[in-house]
Amino acid sequence: MARAAAGDRNVDIAGGASTVQQYLREGLIDELQLHVVPALLGEGLPLFEGLGAGQRNLEPVRVVDTPLATHLKYRFVK
Repeated sequence: MARAAAGDRNVDIAGGASTVQQYLREGLIDELQLHVVPALLGEGLPLFEGLGAGQRNLEPVRVVDTPLATHLKYRFVK
């Protein structure tokens, strides 16, 4: 439904590890942006846990480092 609504534009999703894992398992993510903030909140969740045995190759696209966060962008190589 999101692809149909977006037409030829990009579809963005936002969420935590659980949301991203659902889309990764289905192979629906072409690019992944991670925003790493230097603060520990609870125990955290492993982002790439439980995705199955298939290898996923990531190509770095961009890194932006600021005093508040580091922003990482990767492209999935098919």
